[in-house]
Amino acid sequence: MVTVRSAAPPVEQAWAAAAAVLDPEVPVLTIEDLGILRDVQVDDDDQRTVRVTVTPTYSGCPAMDAISEDVRSALLDAGFDNVCVAFVLSPPWTTDWISEEGRRKLEEFGIAPPGRARQDGVTALSLTVRCPQCGSPDTRELSRFGSTACKALWVCQACQEPFDHFKSI
Repeated sequence: MVTVRSAAPPVEQAWAAAAAVLDPEVPVLTIEDLGILRDVQVDDDDQRTVRVTVTPTYSGCPAMDAISEDVRSALLDAGFDNVCVAFVLSPPWTTDWISEEGRRKLEEFGIAPPGRARQDGVTALSLTVRCPQCGSPDTRELSRFGSTACKALWVCQACQEPFDHFKSI
């Protein structure tokens, strides 16, 4: 097996490897799309030691162990020798950190993306969510809890399809 080294600086290589890790609960989103990848640092001395900082979507998120292992594996596969994944809770994650690309991917996957906070930082209450299948606003919440704690279960009155809605935080 031949290893091809990138001409990119090690920190860019490390960021790219970590950023490509998929969220285990919403596998169409990378951790970068989700906005939980906060920082990647490469040791200046040996260039093979990496520290990755991640903010969980909430403090009890069950996916954090899987994300940590996936980040570690991705960086080891990218040629780094020592990988530390650290979790930080402050500032707390918000759905505003989901990238526009991530919002597009959610909708294409059939999950209604969350709304954005207003400029004053307050998330507006939405009594309806647009259906990601047909686009109709004629929807209703079936359950505050969906397939994961981050999502609620909704149904479209127009096309009758159920769908998850990523809750705004």
